[in-house]
Amino acid sequence: MAVNKNALIRYKTIDKCLQNSYREWTLDDLIDACSEALYEYEGREINVSRRTIQLDIQMMRSDKLGYNAPIEVYNKKFYRYEDPDYSITDIPLNENDMHILTETVEMLRQFKDFSLFSELGGIIQRLEDKIYTEKTKQSAIIHLDKNENLKGLEHLDTLYQAILKKIVLRVTYKSFKARNASEAVFHPYILKEFNNRWFLVGKISEKKPIATFALDRIEKVDYDLRIPYLDIKFNGDEYYKNTVGVTVLGQEHLQEIHLKIDKSNAPYVITKPLHHTQEIIEQLRDGKIVVRLYVHLNYELERLILGFGECIEVIKPRSLRRNIRKKLENAVKLYAK
Repeated sequence: MAVNKNALIRYKTIDKCLQNSYREWTLDDLIDACSEALYEYEGREINVSRRTIQLDIQMMRSDKLGYNAPIEVYNKKFYRYEDPDYSITDIPLNENDMHILTETVEMLRQFKDFSLFSELGGIIQRLEDKIYTEKTKQSAIIHLDKNENLKGLEHLDTLYQAILKKIVLRVTYKSFKARNASEAVFHPYILKEFNNRWFLVGKISEKKPIATFALDRIEKVDYDLRIPYLDIKFNGDEYYKNTVGVTVLGQEHLQEIHLKIDKSNAPYVITKPLHHTQEIIEQLRDGKIVVRLYVHLNYELERLILGFGECIEVIKPRSLRRNIRKKLENAVKLYAK
């Protein structure tokens, strides 16, 4: 049930009033207290009617928000809590609350390497303590794909701060093809995650194209405040709009792809598109479908197609069909012995 900010301010104010047992609270007193609280929070006069506060009390008494507040009327005009120790801030968590908090904590943990989430550390710890005291340990309901042993994650925060503050980096990097690591001046623009790996995207120099460094190949990162930052107003969404993965190729590699999906996999491809450019251009009588993509012909696209094995067929372009066929033939040779 949606609850707006002003209503929450009123609930909190009424709760604070009724906890004060040294004063008797009439409906008019509660109206005045809520009006003052709203003025303090909003900086402007907000009309609070008798009907509004009566409905607030009714809502607090109910279980719609989980309060079940024991608000009673005595002497036909004063309001108080029947239990003087009650407060809406001390209500116990129900089972659904526990599940939500548990999974929220698990999801927040995924971002533990970013300093912008560092202030959440204490909050997460308090949530975990609350959860532990309320229920026994149980396995997570939401299981997120992660790789705790992936190298390079220790650089995430340094890289994030450099992008945020537009600072040039000196990156010691060793690609899979290189024998030795080398140092490069790097102007960082975005951090990109794909297939459970992180990548740093930016420029080495003004004249060179966009470069992509895998974080697990970065050996060292330093700030270089002497070099002016090359700010090209990079737009990651625009840059990757026709790319599967992280390998962005030239315009000549951007083509229309037609793929035939078998009956058993068609529902999956329909509900989870291979790419945001995907369109269904034909639905065959045997349950198969033909989809169209407009993407670069890169390594990640081929890996995606090969992952479907015999359940997918490349119709066009010929070059992609030929490459996939060759790779499948080579795969068959591995099992021909």
